[in-house]
Formats: sequence, C-alpha cells, structure tokens
Amino acid sequence: AEYRISIYGRKKSEWDQMASWIVNNELYSENVVWLIQIPRIYNVYREMGTINSFQNLLDNIFLPLFEVTVDPSSHPQLHVFLEQVVGLDLVDDESKPERRPTKHMPTPEQWTNVFNPAYAYYVYYCYANLYTLNKLRDSKGMTTIKLRPHCGEAGDIDHLAAAFLTSHNIAHGVNLKKSPVLQYLYYLAQIGLAMSPLSNNSLFIDYHRNPFPTFFLRGLNVSLSTDDPLQIHLTKEPLVEEYSVAASLWKLSSCDLCEIARNSVYQSGFSHRLKVRIVHSFASFLCSYITQLMDSL
Repeated sequence: AEYRISIYGRKKSEWDQMASWIVNNELYSENVVWLIQIPRIYNVYREMGTINSFQNLLDNIFLPLFEVTVDPSSHPQLHVFLEQVVGLDLVDDESKPERRPTKHMPTPEQWTNVFNPAYAYYVYYCYANLYTLNKLRDSKGMTTIKLRPHCGEAGDIDHLAAAFLTSHNIAHGVNLKKSPVLQYLYYLAQIGLAMSPLSNNSLFIDYHRNPFPTFFLRGLNVSLSTDDPLQIHLTKEPLVEEYSVAASLWKLSSCDLCEIARNSVYQSGFSHRLKVRIVHSFASFLCSYITQLMDSL
C-alpha cells in the first residue's frame, strides 16, 4: 500500500512532528510506503495570516527537506522517515475557477495577495524544488521523491499539460478523454494514471462514462487505485472493491486484471527489488492460467 498523509506548509516544524509520530510509534512495514500530499490552499493560510507569501509556503515545505539532506543529524527522525517517502502529491478541488498563469505573474516572493495560484503554478514550483532536492539526495546516495499529483479529475485541460511536463505519474486523469493529443502524449511517455472510478462516480463523473476501459484498450499506462476509501467505499477491502466492480461492469478478463495490477506495481514507489519479485509472481500466475486454459481446450 501507498498511504497518503498531509503536510500543509503552515510552519516548518510540521515535518518533524510527523516524523516523530511515525518513528516513535514504529509505523514501519516493508509493504507500506508513504506519499506526502500538499493541499493547494495557500489562500486560506494567507487570509488567516499564517503565512505572508507563496514563497513562505514553499520554504515551510522544502527547507526542512534540504536541511536534513545536507545534515541528517539536524533532523534525525525526519531522516529515517524520508527513507519511506516515495512521492509528493498535490490535492484540492480542481473544478474551482482559477486564473491561467502567464509570464507576467509574480514570483513566489512577490505573491503576497490572497488569491490562490493556478494549478500549473503550484506544479511548476513543486517540481523545481523537488528536482534540485532529488539531485542533492541522489548525490549523497539517499532515496528520492517523485512528483505524483492529483490531476485531471476536473477543471481545465491545462492541468494535464502541466503535469505531463513535470510529473512522474498522476492520480485520476479522466479529463484526458477531452484531449486526444494529450492522451497520445501520455501514451507515448507511458506516464502512469492511477484511476479511481468509484471515487470519480461519487464526485465528478458517472461510472458508465469513465474513460478507464478506453484508456486501457488504447495502451495507456492505467492502474486501479482507491481514493478516500473511508468516504467512498463500502467494504473492508476497498481496492478489491475497485477491481471487482471494474471487472464485472467492463467485462475485464483475468489477463486484463493482471496487466492492470502489473501497471500498478510499476507505477508504485517501491524498490526495484520488490517490484521484480511481485511481477515475477504475476508471471507465474499467468503461466499457470494459460496452461489451465490450454488444457481445457
């Protein structure tokens, strides 16, 4: 599993508080990694007076990560926790109206008004900081963190263009059905789409209109994922729920489900060693399935 937990950027101590909670409670398993999600609600904190500029928000999020990378002893528990962190996510309601970014937009230091920056603005500055951070961490033999935002569930098609230029893979991406060109680019680059049809059905798009089966048939790198399982799903096994409903309604075969699960493994942030082990188990299953199928014929 890849669990998501939030860092808000209100103050620099958030990272240390989270890391101490993880480490002190021994919340560790080789079967679990963490995604850090950043809610795109700068405007809320600015109106509250918690932060003064967008740069203030970026500093609260990224400076502790640079400090612990340069000197692990400066944040010892955070250093341990970051070994389990594989991705950075951006979350919020994409359907909210926003101003498109232009070359005349202020820099983060100058962004002191109460308006929330556009999606592409958030994505670019998170990408730029992560790129530099990952180069530094890689040079020191440390784990790196990929940008994996929520994108394309609603809102402007520009969100998907911005994510294509900056992100490793995305969550949702249903709005790709509106742009064949972007859809083709995502196919060529094999950028992962972790889709959650049951969640989409509750919030933005009816299940029978979800483009997941079309994307799958066209060869896009799609997987099935849960999203807000305590709110959306009805069983104790939300991921099985996603797979079983998809298989029933879209007539997916066992081979289809294995390919989707394989995509999920490759999209995940687990180590290469673990991915190879899991994919080999899929291959063994497929071989036995095909053998049984041939015997029955």
